[in-house]
Amino acid sequence: MSQTKTSTKVSGRKKIAVFIGGRSPEHDVSVVSGLQVYSAIDRSAYDPFIVYISTNGRWFIGEGLEIRGNYIPKDFGKFTEVTMDMNGSSNKGILIPKEKGLFSKPKPIEFDAAIPVFHGLYGEDGNIQGMFEFANIPYAGMRTKASSILMDKITTKYVLQTLDIPVLPFAKINRPEDGGYLVPEGKLEEILGPIGFPCILKPAHLGSSIGVAKVNDVKEAKACLPAIFEYDVSAIAEPFVPNLVEYNVSVGRISGALKTSAIERPKSTDELLDFKQKYLSGFGSGKDGDKLGGNKQFSGPVSEGMLSLTREINPDIPSELDSNIRKWAFAMFEALDGTGAPRIDFIGNRKTGEIWMNEVNPLPGSFAYFLWEAAADSVLFTDLMTSLIEEAFAQNRSMVIPSDPVPKDARLLKR
Repeated sequence: MSQTKTSTKVSGRKKIAVFIGGRSPEHDVSVVSGLQVYSAIDRSAYDPFIVYISTNGRWFIGEGLEIRGNYIPKDFGKFTEVTMDMNGSSNKGILIPKEKGLFSKPKPIEFDAAIPVFHGLYGEDGNIQGMFEFANIPYAGMRTKASSILMDKITTKYVLQTLDIPVLPFAKINRPEDGGYLVPEGKLEEILGPIGFPCILKPAHLGSSIGVAKVNDVKEAKACLPAIFEYDVSAIAEPFVPNLVEYNVSVGRISGALKTSAIERPKSTDELLDFKQKYLSGFGSGKDGDKLGGNKQFSGPVSEGMLSLTREINPDIPSELDSNIRKWAFAMFEALDGTGAPRIDFIGNRKTGEIWMNEVNPLPGSFAYFLWEAAADSVLFTDLMTSLIEEAFAQNRSMVIPSDPVPKDARLLKR
C-alpha cells in the first residue's frame, strides 16, 4: 500500500475530504472542478485531500490525485483503494483501506468534513448526501432533499410553480418499459402536441447542457430520444424560445447572511450553448502535470482566460429584471431549506422581455466562484469555501439526536 499524506492529521487543522469524479456523464468536469475546490481551501485552517471515485465506482486516495495530469489514472495500483465506514457513532468520516497488510492492518483515515464536488448522477442528486447523513458526516452543499428535487428537472418545475416562479410549459417522456429506446410517433404526437414545435428535448436528471437537442417535428424527436435514454430514464420537453438569452446567478448563506452573486449572461454563437462552451472553456489548459496549489486568496488563475469569451458578468440589464432574478432565487432557496451555493439558470426572450427559471444546479462547476468574486459584495473563492465548510459543521450540529433515538413511549424492546 502506498504511503499518503492523508494518513495523519496536521495539528490544529481540520481534515477535509474533497470528493471528485464519480459514475456520471459529468465525471471529467467534476475532476477539474474538484481540483479547483481543493486548491482554493484555506491551508491555515484546513488540511484537504482528494477522494477520487472512478467511472466504475471505485474509491481511491493517495499522493498524485491533486495533479490534473494524472487523470484518468491508468495505474490505480499507486493509489490506495478505500471504502466508507458507515458506523455513524461519531461526527467524523472514516475511510477504510481495502488492502490488507501482511503483518499489520492498514489504519483507517479520519476526516472532519466532506466536500462533494460531483456533477449529475450519483453525487449531485442527493445520493451521496444521504450517505453522508446516514454516516453522520458533516458535508458542504445542499442537503439530500434539495439535491434530489433540484436534479430532477420535472419535479423542480412543479416546485417552482407552487412558488409562483415563472416556468415554461413542459412534458415528460419516459423511456419505454420494454427496455428499448424508440417511442412510437403516435405516442410522441400525444405528448408533444401541447408543447408544439420546434421544441427542446433534454434528459430530466443530468446536468445542464448535457444531451440537449432542438427538434422540429415528431420524427426528429423520435430520432433524438435514444441518445437521451442511453443515460436517463426520462426526458423533458419544453417549447423552443426564440431570441434566446440566458441569465445565471448563485445564491447562498455566506458567513450567515443570505446573498446572491453577480449575474452572468452566457454568450454563444450557436442557438444552444453546448456543454464544452458552458464548462470546459472556463477551466484552463489542462496540460499534463498541472498541479493546483493552495493559495490563501485563490482567485481562479486557471479559469480566467476564456471567461470573457463565453459570458458577460454583471451585464447591463433592466433593474426590474435584476430584481426578479434575485427575488426568485431567494424564494427557491428558502423554500427548500437551502444550503450550499447552488446556481440558478434562467432563460428569456430577448425581444419580448419574458423570462423563466429554467433549472437549478445544486453543485455548480467550481461552486460558480467567479460569480461570487464579481458580486457587489465580493467573496473570494477561498472565503466561499470556508463559509461552506463551516456551514457543513453547523448543519451537522443541528441534526444531533439522542444516542437512543427511540422515545420512551415508543420502546417495544427491553433496554
